[in-house]
Amino acid sequence: MPYFALFYDLVDSFVERRQPYRSEHLALLDQAQRDGRLLLAGPLKPVDTALLVFRADSASDIEQLVARDPYVTNGLVKSWQVREWTVVIGGDGVR
Repeated sequence: MPYFALFYDLVDSFVERRQPYRSEHLALLDQAQRDGRLLLAGPLKPVDTALLVFRADSASDIEQLVARDPYVTNGLVKSWQVREWTVVIGGDGVR
C-alpha cells in the first residue's frame, strides 16, 4: 500500500479562525487514523502549511477525505495537493 503526502496551504490567521471547525476536523482525522490510513498530521511552522501522511490504496481515498474536511469546506485551506510518496527509509521502505 503506497504512502501519500497531503499538503494544505492555509489562510492567513488560520490559528485564530479554525476554532469553530477544529473538533469536527480532528474527529475526521481521528477516524482516518483508527482506520489505519492516517499516520501523521500537523501544521508546519510558521503555520501556513499543514502536512498529513497517509497509507492508502490511491490518491482518490485521500481526496474523498479532503472533500469532507471542515477546514476545506469552510475556506480555511486555500489550496491542497496530494502526492504519492516513495518511502526509501522507514516504514516499509527498502534501502
